[in-house]
Amino acid sequence: MVFNDPRSAAQPATSDAPLIAAPDAGAGRPARWAASAWVRLPVLFILMLAVDAITAGINDTADGTALTALITGVATAGLALAVYVGLVRYLEGRRPRELALSRARSELSRGALFGLGLFSVTIGLVAMVGGYHVRGWGSIDGALTTLGLMICASVTEELAFRGALFRVLEEKAGTYGAVVVSGLVFGGLHLVNKDATVWGALSIAVESGLMFGALYAATRSLWPAIGLHFAWNAAEQGIYGTAVSGAGSGTGGLLRAYVSGPDILSGGSFGPEASIFAILVCAVPTVVFLRAAKRRDRIHRRGELAGARQA
Repeated sequence: MVFNDPRSAAQPATSDAPLIAAPDAGAGRPARWAASAWVRLPVLFILMLAVDAITAGINDTADGTALTALITGVATAGLALAVYVGLVRYLEGRRPRELALSRARSELSRGALFGLGLFSVTIGLVAMVGGYHVRGWGSIDGALTTLGLMICASVTEELAFRGALFRVLEEKAGTYGAVVVSGLVFGGLHLVNKDATVWGALSIAVESGLMFGALYAATRSLWPAIGLHFAWNAAEQGIYGTAVSGAGSGTGGLLRAYVSGPDILSGGSFGPEASIFAILVCAVPTVVFLRAAKRRDRIHRRGELAGARQA
């Protein structure tokens, strides 16, 4: 899949300039105490992790019906976006172009279609080796409830890990360093889930953490990653009825299913994300996105973005 390249003919080749230029007129002055990336990074990342935890708690209490889950999921996702925008304006004195509304609809749609396709290929491979079994039809209400939960989770996690951790860390560690570190932290935090395993967390780091980071590097937009993240998780549980990232059985999906066989093939109790097939399937777009980022001159060396911000 090819995502839109936001560069216009009037912009220079270094298309990241809007992200690191001087503060926007009318957006307010950046907080002077947060001028250093090493200061902004923990503040923004920890605050967005707190938003993730708070909204997750709210959604967990509102999943009694599909309607309340959907409404609450959309509302809390909107709240998280508003918090992120407010923090970026305060800490950096700019409007977050990584959340440009003009790109939201098309990039969310493309990301979602791509995520649905990626997971469908993954579960298809698991099924081919006898690791995925369908017992029968599940519940439409359960699937819609899952959608509500995943809407918020995909937004808050991408804001925290790509919008905060990757984006700010890239100023100091460069693009490749930010991809690796944000991916490892993303996978590591999945160890707190109910059925977490070290292998599962490492799988998440490699297949999802690296892929989402590479996608952001290629597009410089959070919308494609949010769409991909949402559709992958929604398909995993809401359609195919399998566990998501070791978080337990969840609210159900359109199909009642289970996995069996060696964990390396099926993913075991962690879910298909811990399958070697998921790693292999996601490795392909990760390489494609990184190549696209390089072609678009969006791979930055250590300190390059920090220098541009100060210039």
